[in-house]
Amino acid sequence: MTLTPEQVSQFHEQGYTAAPALFTPDEARAMKAELLRLQNEGKFRNVSTEGDGKTHSSTRQNLQICPLNPHSDLFRALPFCEKITRAVAQLIGDPLVLHLDQVFLKPARHGSGTNWHQDNAYFGLTDPTKGTAMWIAVDPATVDNGTIHVIPGYASRKLEHQRDPESDHHIRCYPPEELAVPIELPAGGAAFFAYGTPHCTRANNTDRDRAGVAFHFLNGQHLDDEGLDTRTLLGTCLTGDDATGGEREYGERIAGTWPQHVEQTLTREPAL
Repeated sequence: MTLTPEQVSQFHEQGYTAAPALFTPDEARAMKAELLRLQNEGKFRNVSTEGDGKTHSSTRQNLQICPLNPHSDLFRALPFCEKITRAVAQLIGDPLVLHLDQVFLKPARHGSGTNWHQDNAYFGLTDPTKGTAMWIAVDPATVDNGTIHVIPGYASRKLEHQRDPESDHHIRCYPPEELAVPIELPAGGAAFFAYGTPHCTRANNTDRDRAGVAFHFLNGQHLDDEGLDTRTLLGTCLTGDDATGGEREYGERIAGTWPQHVEQTLTREPAL
């Protein structure tokens, strides 16, 4: 088991849990180095606007890459890692389908947050507890630098969403913020939260950048029950009868390559 019984129970009862030591220090360093490479290559774009949902802000930045896997062999390999598929299966069951991957980087001193929302407002599962996000703190995530916040106990409650005027494409909701719980994590720690769990991140006003990488996973059997074809509709089959280790989706085997990509990334790690 990757997650403890207490962590699994918290996820099922409150809609979220945290795994502060999910990744090793070397794995966390590799993720940081890879994001620096992507940043240096200009892969990020600012999604923050001036409050009109259109005009990109000149003073605040919420930098995003979505989807992430086409730009990075390292992050493409990550969800195939056995400890990740084990952990996610403990929470939502097998078979597993990778639904989406993305990264948000909040630059030092002017990084803006991502407003409250439920992932299922985008994805529309009948049962929002059959999908989970895994949010990885690439940098230490604290209250001061705007770490992720969640509303416990709301995973099965559907909230009304509307267009977010502070983003060029996001939607937002207005949950009871007095119930919000911040999740502070070291670099390499991760938070898991169900698709129905309201969550947000805050602004980063510190002197260091803060990045979080998010992977979204679905229970493939649940989708089969809804008459959806996991092989063609949603993305990458990670486990189960339809899984090919990435060969069908990417034309090569990806499963089992995570340690190799971590090592390769560290050999070209830039000086910080």
